[in-house]
Amino acid sequence: MGYIEELRSIVGHRPLIFVGAVSIIIDQSGRLLLQLRKFPNGYWGIPGGLMELGESTEDVAKREVFEETGLIVDHLNLINVYSGPQNFVKAENGDEFFVVTVAYYTEDYKGILSVNDSESIKFEFFYPNELPNNIVKSHKVILNEFLTKFYPELGYE
Repeated sequence: MGYIEELRSIVGHRPLIFVGAVSIIIDQSGRLLLQLRKFPNGYWGIPGGLMELGESTEDVAKREVFEETGLIVDHLNLINVYSGPQNFVKAENGDEFFVVTVAYYTEDYKGILSVNDSESIKFEFFYPNELPNNIVKSHKVILNEFLTKFYPELGYE
């Protein structure tokens, strides 16, 4: 049983604060890696997940990318930290939580991309001007900020 499951067994569905990290991975062609997620089903997102006890946010980002994609990332660059009432989630099972998400990007990765089918349907690299429409809402905010900072010519706001 992991930290979150252990905590839930004590507090039930009450609102909690969780810290997580995501990593935008950029390939040599300038495309961004997105994950077609099982939860929420049919939505694209940025690889990442929640912190376990004793981890730094960089550790979370690297671990989650490896667990979900099989890729090893390094040299993470901070995009921003996202928190507040807009990051409230009520899961299908009734669990409530606020997420503080630390977002990174990197072009430094190695390994063979593989799908962990417990969380993902597939992975795909997209050019910044060809991102799918069905992106997880909180991840869309992160992607928009990233694209505004690093691809201003695309007109993201």
